[in-house]
Amino acid sequence: MSVVADLHTHTTVSDGSFSLDGLIETAREAGLDAVAVTDHDRYHPELSVPVERRGDLLVVRGIELRVETAEERVDLLGYGLEPTDALTAEVERLQQDRIDRGRRIVENVEAELGVDLGIEPHPGLGRPHIARAVVESDADYDAVGEVFDDLIGDDCSCYVARNVPDFGTGRELLEEACAFVGLAHPLRYDDPEAALELTADLDAVERYYPYDRPVSPDDAEALDPRPVEAAIAAHDLLATGGTDAHDEELAVDGLPQGAWERVRERLPEPVEPAESN
Repeated sequence: MSVVADLHTHTTVSDGSFSLDGLIETAREAGLDAVAVTDHDRYHPELSVPVERRGDLLVVRGIELRVETAEERVDLLGYGLEPTDALTAEVERLQQDRIDRGRRIVENVEAELGVDLGIEPHPGLGRPHIARAVVESDADYDAVGEVFDDLIGDDCSCYVARNVPDFGTGRELLEEACAFVGLAHPLRYDDPEAALELTADLDAVERYYPYDRPVSPDDAEALDPRPVEAAIAAHDLLATGGTDAHDEELAVDGLPQGAWERVRERLPEPVEPAESN
């Protein structure tokens, strides 16, 4: 399958390694038609319109928002974002919550390991930042995944929960600000069936995702995408997807041409950079 659009990426604005310019350059090198910037609980400050044309590449402004359901926490993806006052206020609250929570996790890890991680809490701080700092410290950890498994994963000794909106509130905030809203990586949750039931109230779901990429040493088998395809058919959803890039690699997965054309129809018309200044 040839990937033409990678619609799930992260930059240094949240917990990714890409700068915006680096992301755009890598997308061009990968031969993509489109890339979406979907940072956690933030929209990128260097993007000023919902869809921007950068030469032959379309750059879509988006967001990945974590929300609470009765079963577990899941992530919603909004695309073609035009900020509203309500969403901006929630993003600002979430960033302060991230700072406060990040400070507590760092303190917990430093106390447990007896190391100085050298991290100053800042907007966009996430657990991957902390895990990388542990690997780079004098602690006896060689991989980010090990840090999550032992220290900062859900229910681990150094974990601190975030204060996130409920599903209904998050969906409403994104619906008012975005061209469409989807469910991120449904097969990655503890209860994929319950997560997919949420798509009845959404516009899209991630079908194209590196589900064969292990998230822990015990999770190395490819996941069957047929439940996602069934949800798409049942609720007439857009099929979205992407690499979920946190490092500097794109097009690991993403949309083939036909799926991208259907998504493109739902997005606002692109604006040339000169018009967005």
